[in-house]
Amino acid sequence: MDDWHSWAAIAVFTGAYALIITEKIHRVAAALAGAALMLAIGATDDKAAFYSERTGIDWNVIFLLVGMMMIVGVLRKTGMFEYVAIWSVKRARGRPFRVMAMLVAITSAMSALLDNVTTVLLIAPVTLLVCERLALRPAPFLIAEVIASNIGGTATLVGDPPNIIIASRAGLTFNDFIVHLAPLAIVLTLVLIALCRVLFRRSFVHDEERASEVMAMDEREAIRDPRLLVQGLTVLGLVVAGFVLHPVLHFEPSIVALLGAGLLVAISSVHTGEVLADVEWPTLAFFAGLFVMIGGLIGTGVVGEASRALADAVADQELGGSMLMLGGSAVLSGVVDNIPYVATMAPITGDLVESMGGGSDHVMWWALTLGADLGGNATAIGASANVVVLGIAERNRTPISFWQFTKYGLVVTAVTVALSALYLWLRYFALA
Repeated sequence: MDDWHSWAAIAVFTGAYALIITEKIHRVAAALAGAALMLAIGATDDKAAFYSERTGIDWNVIFLLVGMMMIVGVLRKTGMFEYVAIWSVKRARGRPFRVMAMLVAITSAMSALLDNVTTVLLIAPVTLLVCERLALRPAPFLIAEVIASNIGGTATLVGDPPNIIIASRAGLTFNDFIVHLAPLAIVLTLVLIALCRVLFRRSFVHDEERASEVMAMDEREAIRDPRLLVQGLTVLGLVVAGFVLHPVLHFEPSIVALLGAGLLVAISSVHTGEVLADVEWPTLAFFAGLFVMIGGLIGTGVVGEASRALADAVADQELGGSMLMLGGSAVLSGVVDNIPYVATMAPITGDLVESMGGGSDHVMWWALTLGADLGGNATAIGASANVVVLGIAERNRTPISFWQFTKYGLVVTAVTVALSALYLWLRYFALA
């Protein structure tokens, strides 16, 4: 931290973050300008930014998004999302809170099998259509769903990208995550639904006329291209299977998504240009800029210094250390994207676990996982799924501001992290 590059990198990141928060300029412009300045001051370079797995753009995330956005773009042309929207509204009897509760539960469950980014890409179009049918503001529903995706993603190895990094470093299996974190994820999802009833209570305005119109509709009539729907769902099923079988096949989710997108374009009659037009290119550019900026902080030692300070504070105190790991990770993951944070913190956590004489299922790993995954809900850029949903909302002319997301995200994060602390204490200390 004595190098001037470190302080310059902090200044650049802080300035860009301030612009993103205040929305003085568009967040994509702020992120790309910050990335350019990181390169200009030498905090990072082309090799570190474009080729380094540790400090560069996470191409696995970028290409996972590209592949899934292409698949979603094809499915959108079939009428499938309209079908699901009408079906869900009818099952909820047109009641807004019931609709939100249903979508939150579905999103959380899907995020445990898929990654949370893929889940929000699939559920957001349905949500927008539901809100259009019932004349509701989509922002509260989208915010609730992306928070649910981050909560549900804690349950499994493939649910959130940081989990894969932690599993690889700690030697954890798919079943380890199910046993240790799935029960908590279920409880937190139920808590989220209860919180939604309070946080978004002004959004649950029931329009009897609109609801009656939807109740009278036949969802089967929404399907415009049955053949394309069969092709799309078949490919999506193969992609989901590829995600779930990651521990066996060892194909990265990005490879599975790109293979699926390529196969769907090849076998369907949809023009490639139409599919590529559905990709959220501004969102991908924002991710690229954000990764380069965080890479500058990692490369100059800023993130490592913060991680080591956290590790030094933990020392060999298991209970206090796990609580500090949980809380510290939640705070830091709300400020920087949780993927590079976990990539930096995982080896430090491994050394801590070894010094404490713990195995791969040590409580410290679960504290890191919960802090990183749940802390991502704190701000609009804390997790990849958050950024994706903000991009989708903006493209559909229903923008969600940084503070609009964050004021709800902070409340949910505080509650879920507090409950996670209670869970860790009960399971691994009080009742151990």
